[in-house]
Amino acid sequence: MSRPRVTLLATLALLAITASWGSTFFLIHDLLHRVPVLDFLAVRFTIASVVILLVSPRAIRRLSRDRVRHAVVLGALYGVAQILQTTGLAHTAASVSGFITGMYVVFTPLLAAVLLRSRIGGLTWLAVLLAVTGLGVLTLGDVSSGLGIGYGEALTLVSSLIYALHIVGLGAWSNARDALGMSIIQCIVIAVICTGAAAPGGIVLPQTTGDWLSISYMAVVAGAAGLLGQTWAQAHLPPTRTAIIMSMEPVFAALFAVVLGGESATTRMLLGGALVLAAMLIVELVPRRKIEGEVSHIAV
Repeated sequence: MSRPRVTLLATLALLAITASWGSTFFLIHDLLHRVPVLDFLAVRFTIASVVILLVSPRAIRRLSRDRVRHAVVLGALYGVAQILQTTGLAHTAASVSGFITGMYVVFTPLLAAVLLRSRIGGLTWLAVLLAVTGLGVLTLGDVSSGLGIGYGEALTLVSSLIYALHIVGLGAWSNARDALGMSIIQCIVIAVICTGAAAPGGIVLPQTTGDWLSISYMAVVAGAAGLLGQTWAQAHLPPTRTAIIMSMEPVFAALFAVVLGGESATTRMLLGGALVLAAMLIVELVPRRKIEGEVSHIAV
C-alpha cells in the first residue's frame, strides 16, 4: 500500500477511535452511579485484555526486551490516568470532563519541549493562556461562591497531563510491526493496575444487561481496538497531525453528552470549549520540526 493511502487510513482510523473515546464520557458518567470506579475499570480492561490477547497471543513473543519495557511503562501511565480521569468523571459533567481531558493536546508539546530541552515559542504560550482561560470558563462556578477548581476537574486535569506523557512516549516508541504486541501488554498492565486497586474491597459487577453491553462496548471498541489503533496510527502519523485529530475528542464528548446524554448545551460550555479547542489547534499548528524530529530519541 502506498504511503499516502497508509497515511489516510491511519488518519481515518484515529478519527474513528477519537469518536469512540468521546462517546464513552456520558456512558461512564451514567454507569458510575451503579458500579464503583475501580471495579468498572477492572472489569473493562480485563475484558479488553482477553479480547486483544485472543487476536494474536504470539504477538508478545515478537517484542524485544526494550519494547516490552516500553509497553509496561506506557500501560502504567495509561492505567493511572484512567483511574484519575474516571474518578474525576464521577464528580463532574461528561461534557466538561471531555474538554478538560482534551487538554493533553496542549500538554503534549510542552512536555516534549521540556524532555527535549526545546524552545517554546510565543504562539505556544498564547495557546496555553487560551487553554487556561477556557478551562476557567468551563470549571469555575459563580464567583460569589468562591473561585476554585473542583475535585473532579482537578483529577481530570492531572489525568490529562499523564495522557500527554503517554502520547509522547507512544510517539517515541511505537512502530507498525510491534503495535499489536505493545497494545496487548499495555492492556494487561492497565487491567492489573485497576484490578489490584479494586480487589481489596471486593469487585462489584454490573447487574443489568444494559450495563454489561455498555462496558463491553467500552472494553472492546474504545478499549482494546482504541489502544491498538492509536499505537498503530502513531507509527504512521507525525505528532502534529495526530494531536490535531485527537483534539476532536472533547468535541465528540460534548456532542454525545448533549445528543444522547441529556446534557444542555450551555453558553459556558460552548465558550469554554471553543477557547480550549482554539488553544489545541494553535499549539499543534505551530511549526515544531525540531520537536517532531527529536521525539524518537526520548528514553526511559
